[in-house]
Amino acid sequence: MAPLLYPKDPQFETESERAVWTRLRDTLRPDDALIANYRLTDARKDHEADLIAVLPGVGVIVIEVKGAGTKCRDGQWYIWREREGRDVPIDPVGQARDARYAVRDYIEGDPLWKASSHGRIRSAHTVVAPFTTLDEAFHLPDCPRWMIHDSTDQDDIAKRIAGVARETIKAPDADACELIVEILTSKGRRTAPDVEGESAERQERADRLTQEQSLILDVTRLLRRVEVRGGAGSGKTVLALTQARQLAQGRTGRKAERVALLCYSLGLASHFRREVAGWNYKQRPAFVGTFEALANLWGIESGSRDDPNFWEVQLPLLMSERAAQLPPGERFDAFVVDEAQDFAESWWSPLLAALRDEADGGLYLYSDANQRLFQRFGNPPVPLVPLMLDHNLRNTRQIAEVFRPLAPSRMRLEGGDGPEVHYVPASVDDAMDVADDQVEALLDEGWSPGSIALLTTGRRHPEQASRQEHGGQDGYWETFDDPDLVFYGHVLGFKGLERRAIVLCVNEDGTKDRFRERIYVGLSRATDRLIVVGDPDAIARSDAEVVKALRRGAQPAASTT
Repeated sequence: MAPLLYPKDPQFETESERAVWTRLRDTLRPDDALIANYRLTDARKDHEADLIAVLPGVGVIVIEVKGAGTKCRDGQWYIWREREGRDVPIDPVGQARDARYAVRDYIEGDPLWKASSHGRIRSAHTVVAPFTTLDEAFHLPDCPRWMIHDSTDQDDIAKRIAGVARETIKAPDADACELIVEILTSKGRRTAPDVEGESAERQERADRLTQEQSLILDVTRLLRRVEVRGGAGSGKTVLALTQARQLAQGRTGRKAERVALLCYSLGLASHFRREVAGWNYKQRPAFVGTFEALANLWGIESGSRDDPNFWEVQLPLLMSERAAQLPPGERFDAFVVDEAQDFAESWWSPLLAALRDEADGGLYLYSDANQRLFQRFGNPPVPLVPLMLDHNLRNTRQIAEVFRPLAPSRMRLEGGDGPEVHYVPASVDDAMDVADDQVEALLDEGWSPGSIALLTTGRRHPEQASRQEHGGQDGYWETFDDPDLVFYGHVLGFKGLERRAIVLCVNEDGTKDRFRERIYVGLSRATDRLIVVGDPDAIARSDAEVVKALRRGAQPAASTT
């Protein structure tokens, strides 16, 4: 049997090196190890060992190989350089010696070796010149004859190399040699792909592209009534934040304005407040929150969640009456509304009434009609200049390809490449349990808990229900930024938000109203890693092309169905 070889078939610069490696490969013992072309850097210099032999019961031997044309004259080594037409001074013994001590120090300084009980390493250095013949009387102070092996010594090269280890230190046993090889070759020391690092790099690019896209806001400098439309991942939420900040601090040619940044969902409002909290006070909007929270600010109490008449008729009337009575200092110069497609038609009247200049006050809407999840429709009763965003910047290409059939228009995918979307078929009844397993799989991949969210399209996950029960809505949404917690939510409350890794649990049969919109929102919330769990027949009710895309891009995993 051949010795252990690292690598199995190395590439050599000279035939001399290959000749020595081949002979040692054929003559060393099976439990010996032979390492070729070893490079090592320490604080002093870069070292290179042509060969290293790790021999149980002998030690670590560093071998310097010299080719034809090597000679020694008056104690100085030379090698003939055909190209230069002259003998060039060399120091093979010094090279081998320096590499030997560098290798020894490297091994003994390794934490694995320090944690062992093996102690000092027995080592030696030697020179092999397979195509050079030395005089019988050859001997140098730093290179006695037994330390150098010429053309006449090659038949017995393995034994001769073992014979150069003459230190009085105890020779390493098989266990010590195994550890030495592990340290020198980094055997077993694998660096798993850093999914968080890769995601952070892609996120940096997405943020840059989104900020570059904010140049669209320059177009709105002279416009006061604008609707920015775009599909999921187009950066609408980032642009809405940027717009609110620019208006509040005063853009070129305009004074600072009193701005309200509005949205429908509590989750997005919570995200807005956290983002705005880090801004300079001159950049902060005067109000950040939901339509309901604005009513509460004006002294109007919330009604029953189960009474649509209150939310779409009574509340807007009460707010319009209150807005008409607001003193000038409490009115707004502009409203910036994200996810505007969720606002009822009746909600726009109190906002217009709360403007300091109802005719020319700012109204900036950000919307995606295909994310309209609620049974309400309505646009402001004023003309708006439409601007389109047709780039997907926030999702990887693999994720965007899956939800593209549901998008409002053809998108240009510029979010970069990532892992394939993973699809796990599961029945409606089993989907929640399977989704929980996929969260564990993401943690095993190296994702941190704070980068993961599990979203349902049907009933809430028990963990979401528990957090909402114990912490209320405010306490529940505070967990969104907890780096030690996986977030559990519903697609209805996650619009405008994103997570690097999402498990989308389709725990319904797809027959309820607005299922297509819920799937669209759910598929588009992950920026980097998406796992979809659910019944393919149910998912197909959103769009058959979505199921095809899921099956094209992923290898189905085992499920409980």
